[in-house]
Order: sequence, then structure tokens, then C-alpha cells
Amino acid sequence: MSNSSSITQFLLLAFADTRELQLLCFWLFLGIYLAALLGNGLIITAVACDHHLHTTMYFFLLNLSVLDLGFISTTVPKAMANSLWNTRAISSWGCAAQVFFFSFLISAELYLLTVMSYDRYVAICKPLHYGTLLGSRACVHMAAAAWGGGFLHALLHTVNTFSLPLCQGNAVDQFFCELPQILKLSCSESYLWEVGVLVLGVSFAFGCFLFILFSYVQIFRAVLRIPSEQGRHKAFSTCLPHLAVVSLFISTAMFAYLKPPSISSPSLDLVVAILYSLVPPAVNPLIYSMRNQELKDALWKPISWVFLNTDKLPITLCKRLSGYPISILQFL
Repeated sequence: MSNSSSITQFLLLAFADTRELQLLCFWLFLGIYLAALLGNGLIITAVACDHHLHTTMYFFLLNLSVLDLGFISTTVPKAMANSLWNTRAISSWGCAAQVFFFSFLISAELYLLTVMSYDRYVAICKPLHYGTLLGSRACVHMAAAAWGGGFLHALLHTVNTFSLPLCQGNAVDQFFCELPQILKLSCSESYLWEVGVLVLGVSFAFGCFLFILFSYVQIFRAVLRIPSEQGRHKAFSTCLPHLAVVSLFISTAMFAYLKPPSISSPSLDLVVAILYSLVPPAVNPLIYSMRNQELKDALWKPISWVFLNTDKLPITLCKRLSGYPISILQFL
């Protein structure tokens, strides 16, 4: 029986055996990663720089984009490097860091999505109480609670997991250090406590999902009372994509963490992991800005200005940045 501290490296799942397919996987992951960086980076820039977007909804959207950037950056760069350099190795410290940051960001994102659904519920179903229930101080506290809850959740799982003795080698059947895959390497009699903590966490995630679902049901009931058919269509076309992405994210994540070993296979695990770890960060910017005219206008202003004032860009940018402190106070 060997403790996890005696293992100096883990071996991640190889995407393909041939060099051509490895390079194809590298370019596919690079495309997804660049799309996520571009989309979330534009949203962060637009919300931070446009004072018209310094409202509660966009404050939460800014937090979501930051989480998505960290979420996808935790796993994809290492997977791309392994495909490019034809290797599978990751150090034990690197694996522990992946488990911690991945658990931290996925938990914080789930909590933030729950808060965002509550924000939309109050805005649509209780508009007269919006200022009271979701004031500036309450929004900052809820965002801080989402980040803090994710941090504590990740710390608990990381410490518990990497203190377990590992008896099944060091080969991880996933392209990143996923918590259920690490637990498969543990001795069968030693990981029951961590499995119990994991089930408790997933149960809490299911409770968040039920709360999100309840919020959207109430939103849809309010939307159906809108007399204008065009208004109902616009509301449904905005809410349904949000709910679809959230449902995909939560359902695939819960399946990955709770599926029985009898139906587990490397190909199924890989598909499920891609669905909940790569698709939401890349698709969220498109979904949340597709029907949002304010955000589209804010994104278009700097782009059009750059094309029309290319020769003046360096001087003006320096002037703007020299006297433009960006802080959380701008959202209050």
C-alpha cells in the first residue's frame, strides 16, 4: 500500500495513438480554448469599461465570465501540451492543483448560476421588491458567498482525496485529474469517507439545480402572462438557451461524479467530461449575449472605435488607462 505522497507523477488519458490524431486533438482544443478566451474576455472588458452595464445582472455575468476563464484554463492548456509534445505525464502537485482549482471553480460556478437564477426570478416576478432584495451590498455578499463556498468545497475534497493511500497505480482515465478518476486509484476500504463527502456535495448540487428549475418555472409562468406575443417569444428565446446550458452543465457533472462503475468506460467518461468542462465556458458568452442588445452595443463600441481610430489607438489607450481605476466599487 503506497500513500499518494509517494507518487511523483500521474499519467493522463491519451486522446489518440497516432501522431496525426494527437495534433488534430490539439487544434480542436486550441479552437475551443481561444473561443472561450475571446468570448469571456470581451464580456469582462465590456462590463468593466461601460458604465451603463454596472448593474446587478452584469455584475453577476462578469463573475461568471471570470469563473469560465479559470474553469477552462485549469484543464485545457495541459491537455493541449500533452497532445503537442506526445506525453501523458503530470506531476503529483500539478494533479492536486488541477483537482483543487477545478473543484473550486465548478462549485463556485454552480452557486453563482443559482444566484443568477434568483436574480432573474426577482427581476421578472417581483420587480417592485428588486431594489430591496438585491441591493448592491446583497449582490456583493452573494457573489462572495459563491466564491467562498467553492473554495471551502475544493479544499475539503483536495485534502481528503490526496491523503488517501493509492493502491491502483497512477494512470488516470481522463484528460485531466478528475476527482472520481483519482478515487478509482484509492484502496477500496479507505475512500468511503471521501465518497460520502462527494455524494453530499452532489446532493447539494442537485438542490441548487432544483432551485434553478423552480426559478425558471416561475419565470415562465410570469412570461406566459405577457399580452404581447413578441414579448413572450423574446423572453422564451432568451431564457430557454440559458436553462439548456445550465441543465447540460449540471446533469453531465452529476452523472460524471455519481455514475456506477458498471457503466463506466474511457470513451463515455471522456464525452461526459467534455460536455461539462469545455462546452459551457465556450458557449456561455454566446448564450448570454445573443439576445442582449445592451451587451452587444457595448461590445461593438470599442471594436468600431478601433477600426475607425487605428492611428490614434496607442495614445488614447494610454490616456484612458492612466486615469481609469477598475474596482468592485464601480458596480455599486
